[in-house]
Amino acid sequence: MNRLVSESSPYLLQHAHNPVEWWPWGEEAIGEARRRDVPILLSVGYSTCYWCHVMERECFESAEIARVMNEHFVCVKLDREERPDIDDIYMNALLITRGSGGWPMNVMLEPERLRPFWCGTYFPPTSARGMPGWPDVLGGIAEAWKGRRAEVVEQSERIAEAVRENLASGREPVGVGQAQVEAALSQLMSTFDRINGGFGGAPKFPQPLYLRFLMDVKQIAGDEQTQRAIWLCIKKSLDAMASGGIYDQVGGGFHRYSVDATWTVPHFEKMLYDNAQLMLAMGEGAEATGQFEEYLRIVRETADYVLREMTHAEGGFFSAQDAEVDGREGLNYVWTAEGVREALGTGEGGEDAELAIRIYGLDRGPNFQDPHHAHEAAVNVLRLEDRLDVVAGKLGMEPQALRVRMAGIDRRLYEARQKRKQPRLDDKVVASWNGLMISALAWASHWLEDRKYLVAAEKAAQFVLREMMGTDGRLVRSWRDGKRSVPGFLEDSALMIEALLDLAEVRSDREAKESATVESYVAAAERLAECAIEDFKEEVNGRVRWCDTRAGQGDLFVRTSAMHDGVMPSGPSAMLHAMLGLASITKKERWENEVRDLLGSLSGGIAESPVGCIEATRGLLRLLRDPKLRELMGERQAANFVDSAEQTGRVGGGRDAEKLMAVEVYAAIDRVTVSEEIPGQFTLVLKIAEGYHITAADPGPKGEGLVPLRIGIVHGSGVAVYADYPAGEAYGDGLLVHRGTIELPVVLELSGEWKGRPLVGITYQACTETECLAPVTVELDVAVEKA
Repeated sequence: MNRLVSESSPYLLQHAHNPVEWWPWGEEAIGEARRRDVPILLSVGYSTCYWCHVMERECFESAEIARVMNEHFVCVKLDREERPDIDDIYMNALLITRGSGGWPMNVMLEPERLRPFWCGTYFPPTSARGMPGWPDVLGGIAEAWKGRRAEVVEQSERIAEAVRENLASGREPVGVGQAQVEAALSQLMSTFDRINGGFGGAPKFPQPLYLRFLMDVKQIAGDEQTQRAIWLCIKKSLDAMASGGIYDQVGGGFHRYSVDATWTVPHFEKMLYDNAQLMLAMGEGAEATGQFEEYLRIVRETADYVLREMTHAEGGFFSAQDAEVDGREGLNYVWTAEGVREALGTGEGGEDAELAIRIYGLDRGPNFQDPHHAHEAAVNVLRLEDRLDVVAGKLGMEPQALRVRMAGIDRRLYEARQKRKQPRLDDKVVASWNGLMISALAWASHWLEDRKYLVAAEKAAQFVLREMMGTDGRLVRSWRDGKRSVPGFLEDSALMIEALLDLAEVRSDREAKESATVESYVAAAERLAECAIEDFKEEVNGRVRWCDTRAGQGDLFVRTSAMHDGVMPSGPSAMLHAMLGLASITKKERWENEVRDLLGSLSGGIAESPVGCIEATRGLLRLLRDPKLRELMGERQAANFVDSAEQTGRVGGGRDAEKLMAVEVYAAIDRVTVSEEIPGQFTLVLKIAEGYHITAADPGPKGEGLVPLRIGIVHGSGVAVYADYPAGEAYGDGLLVHRGTIELPVVLELSGEWKGRPLVGITYQACTETECLAPVTVELDVAVEKA
C-alpha cells in the first residue's frame, strides 16, 4: 500500500495498491520534491475515466516502471473532481503545449513554484501506435532535469505565463447587448447538424447549455420563421438524444457523449452533472416545443434512475458510474438478440422479445464493436429509430399503448441487466453537481406534478447544508463516508445558491403555508452569497473580477477566473445567474449591484466570444428580456454594461430565419496551438443548404458588390490566417460560387504582437436564385493557443 490508502476519493483509492509510491497533492508531497530536488510527476484523472484505468493496468501496476517513477520523481495522484482548480490550470498548460487534452493527464512540475515544464496524457508501457513508451518518456525527462535544468525552468515560466494570460487576465468592461445575443444565435445555428441534431460532428456532446440558450432566445424571436428555425434545432437535437444510444433506453439516464455523429454509440460513463442539465433541457424543451409526453417521459425516467442508483441514503447524490466492467467498455449496457429473448422469455414474453428486437434495432445487425477488443463479437447498443410516439404510428399502435408495453419490457430487461456485474460507482458527493441535480429534481416535480422529486431535492439540499457546510457557513467541495474534502470553489457556491432559489420558486407555486420554507431557502441562499463575495470577489487595478478559488492558496501559481463555459457553466457565469435570481426574488439593491458588477466583469468575454461564454450570454439575455429585472437594475445602472441600442428589441426577423439555416460550419478540432517553429493547422467544412450558394473567395469579374468567402482573425492579434480556398464553380456569366459541401484547410502562423485572445472567424454571403442574404461572420469555437 502507498500513501493513498488513507484518502477518501474513490479515484485515489483505486491507486492505493500500485507499486508507485503515490502521494496525495499537498504540502508534504511538495516539500518532499523540494527536499529531494526532483520534479513532481502530477497524474490527474477521475474514477470513471476509461483511459485512466488502462494506463494504471499497463504502467502504474508494473513494478519495473514504478521503480523508474519512484527513483526520479515525487509521484502525485489527483482526483480532478475534488480539485478542479488544479485540473483547470494544468489542463490549460496541456492544451497550450499539445493542442489537445484529456485524461489521464500527466504533467511534470518544477518543485519550487509548481510551474509545468512538460505535459502529456496516456502513454503505453512500450512504444506503440506512434507513441513512445512511458519509461522512455520518463527517462528523457529525468535526463533533461539533471543536464539542462536552466532550460527546463525557463520553459516552465513560458508555459506558466501563457496559462496566466488565458485564465487570469482581466478584461475591460464593454457594452454588450442584443448584438451579442444575435451573434451567439447565428453561430449556434451555423454549427447545428440538421441531419442528426446537436452541434458539430463526432464525437458529439449533448451541449445542454447551448439548447437552454436557444430556448430562451426563442421566446423573443422576431418572427414566425425565426422561431421555427430555432424550434427545429431544439426539437431535432432533443429527439435525437432521447432516441439514441446516448440515452440508456432500459435504465434511464444519459451517458457522457456519443463517439459518432448519430448519437448511437456512447462513451458509457454516466455523470451526475450531465443528467441534471439534460433533465432541465428536456423539461424546458417540452415547454418550448410542445413535445410534452416524450420529453417529460425522459425527465421522469432520468429522475427515477438518479433516485434509484445515484442517491445516498441520507439524501446527497453520487458523482458518476464507470464506463467499463472488467476492462470492457459498456459491457453492462450492450445486448444481443439472443440475450433479449433469454431475458423476456417465450409465449407472451416471446412476443415482447420480438417487439423489443424490432423497436431497439437489433434486427438490423450489431452497431457496436469494442475497439479495444476487436476479436470479440459485435453487439448492440439499444436505440430507437425515432421518438416512441412516432414509432408507434409506424407500427399502427396508439402511442400510450406502446409506452406502457415498452415500460414493462424495459423493466424486465433492467432486472436481467442487474444480474450482470455492475460498473463501479464513484460515491463521493460534490457540492456543485448536487446543486445542479437539486434544481433539476425541483423542476421535475413541477413539470411532472409529482411531489416525490421535490422531496428528494429538499432532502439533498438539507444534506449539503448539514454535512458539507462548516460552522462559518462555507461549503466544502465534496463529502464521502463522513469525510469532508477541501474548501469549496466558486462553482459550488453559485450552483447551490441557484438550487436553493429553484426550491424556493417551485415551493412558492404551492399553498401559502409554504411561505416559511420559501423564506428559509432564500435566507440560506443569501448567506452563501455573502460568503462567496468575501471569498471569490476581488478588485484588481480598479476592475472587479470573480475568481474560481479563494485568496492565498499556496499550492497554485495562478489564481484563475475562467469564463469559458464547457460541459458545465463556469463559476462566474453560474454566479451571474445566482445573483440575477437573488435580485429578482428579494428586490434588494445589494444583489442588483452584484449583478451589475458581475455582468461588467464578464462583458469582455461575452463580447469576444458569445458562444464560448454561452451561459454568461444567457444571463445577459435573461436581463434583456425580463422587464422586472431591467426595472430593478434601472436604466442608468444597466447602461454601464448593456448596449443601450435596441435593448428591448426582438431577435431576428424577416430573412434572418433563412440566414440562420443557410450554411453550417464545422471545425474538426476545438483548439489549435501555434508556435514559432510549427504553425497551427485544421480543416473547416462548410455545408451549404440546398437551393443556396455562397460567393467564392475569388468570385470572378461578376463578383462586384458581393462579399467573398474569407477566413480571418476577428478578435485579438498576433496570428495570421491562411486558407487554401477551393476554386468556385461557374454560376451564370462570370460569377464563381460554392454549392453543397466544401472543405477549407486552414493554417495559422504567429505574426506581430500577441494581444487578447485571437479568434478565427469565417465570413460568407449566401444567395438563392433570386436574392442574396446579408453577409454573415461566424466566430469559430476553436481556441487559438500560443505555445
